[in-house]
Amino acid sequence: MSTDAGPSSSSGEVPPGSPGPGSSGRPAAAAAIDPDVAQLHALGYAQELRRRMGGFSNFAVSFTIISILSGCLTLYGYGMTTGGPVDMVWGWLLVGIMTTVVGLGMAEVCSAYPTAGGLYYWSAKLAKRNGAAWSWFTGWFNLLGQVAITAGIDFGFALFFTAFLSLTTGLSATRGHVVIVYAAILLLHGLINTFGVRVVAFLSDVSVWWHIFGVAIIVIVLAVLPAHHASAGFVFGKFINKTGWSPTWYVFLIGLLMAQYTFTGYDASAHMTEETRDASVSGPRGIVSSILVSLVAGFILIVGITFAIYHNYDSSLTSSTGVPPVQIWIDSIGRLGGELLLVIAFVAQAYCGMASVTANSRMIFAFSRDGAVPGHRLWHRINPRTRTPTNSIWFAVVFAFVLGVPYLWSPTAYGAITSIATIGLYIAYVTPTLLRRLAGDSFTPGPWQLGRWSPLIGWLGVAWAAVITILFVLPEVYPVTVSTFNYAPVAVGVVLLFAGGWWLIGARKWFTGPRMQGDEAELEAIEAEFAEIEHELNEID
Repeated sequence: MSTDAGPSSSSGEVPPGSPGPGSSGRPAAAAAIDPDVAQLHALGYAQELRRRMGGFSNFAVSFTIISILSGCLTLYGYGMTTGGPVDMVWGWLLVGIMTTVVGLGMAEVCSAYPTAGGLYYWSAKLAKRNGAAWSWFTGWFNLLGQVAITAGIDFGFALFFTAFLSLTTGLSATRGHVVIVYAAILLLHGLINTFGVRVVAFLSDVSVWWHIFGVAIIVIVLAVLPAHHASAGFVFGKFINKTGWSPTWYVFLIGLLMAQYTFTGYDASAHMTEETRDASVSGPRGIVSSILVSLVAGFILIVGITFAIYHNYDSSLTSSTGVPPVQIWIDSIGRLGGELLLVIAFVAQAYCGMASVTANSRMIFAFSRDGAVPGHRLWHRINPRTRTPTNSIWFAVVFAFVLGVPYLWSPTAYGAITSIATIGLYIAYVTPTLLRRLAGDSFTPGPWQLGRWSPLIGWLGVAWAAVITILFVLPEVYPVTVSTFNYAPVAVGVVLLFAGGWWLIGARKWFTGPRMQGDEAELEAIEAEFAEIEHELNEID
């Protein structure tokens, strides 16, 4: 049973200069209700999703999606061939610091506009002119990145879990088997998310501790048990290039993908704000704290694994498991030990994929609420029993699967998926930050703000996103062939042509940006309808 609380076509868009959170323009009736609901009403939306998450759970979703045990490990082999230890260790610190800068700029805007739409809503509110167009393209790049990050995470799980099956059952780690496991984990994550935000919030909380203790166990085991370790000079100073490209600087730069791909998905804290208490503070804190904790823990993990490499560099890359970190573990502590560490890794990746589907579905739900996605009435339906956007969950699952299918023909498809995710998300991440800088003093900050550091942080974040957007569409391997081609620019180009073409042909005539669902009375009526349906369902149960 579901209900469609679609946007009211008569309400129009939220004007760029309309009162923001905490302004005197907040409806008087809203001031008497829960502050989070009142703030959401001021942004133009009813409280359709169930608001049960605390600040820690909000942080947990972003930290789980960043997942150092997913991004670091699934692209560790990429890092070994594209710059080696120097790129993985020092590149991680460089990327982590610059990602913190990007996240700080996003967090300041999130505090002012805590809504599930997040980035595309922010763009509409901050643009001085053509707010609808800015919102449209921000939303589509965010949607592309969200779907691709879900694909990348669950595909990484499929690679690791297939390696586990290969070690424990003898099942060969073929591309076909990987894709079957990929489909199965996406299906599982779709089913888990249909149970509602309480289940996901609980599992995300568990995931935080799984990641922290998992990293600690892996690093301690690799520090204590192996008979030999690599030298400090190797870990912190060895540059290895197996890409076919000769310029060292070029290889180092494209090698940053391992770290930059890992540092994605923290916009989940923004997309979950309509389900989070004290959203204008909890959302920004979730963004920044998830990046900082991942920066420290990820550095420790990378250094710990790299120290365990001892005369087995090339054999790790050509391992029959297809997963270099696992071969490093087996060579260092034996097959059983390697398998146990592998379990820690793929369970963390499963948590990560689950949280990614959650955030992805909320973005699709919100973008559909404003009429921007084909079939938006279908995707903007809330299941009244779970108060979750069930249809949007399956939208995310199906299209993530489509992105992974090319792996059947191209072994570099996974690298392309990670590039697509990184490019799509970072374009969407910094567009609101750019517009916030251009808005100047007309921007009214929320309770979480950067003060005098805001201009420097904002412009640095925009510049960094511009650099990596160029980097990750470049060829990764030489010579460039059909099987080694980086199809990230093709996928990004298709979305750009689709969104741009649709905008020019017709969307610019009807898409006015985020739409208010109604006045205060209409918003309360929407909420009352959900409450009544929920009450009836509870009585039936």
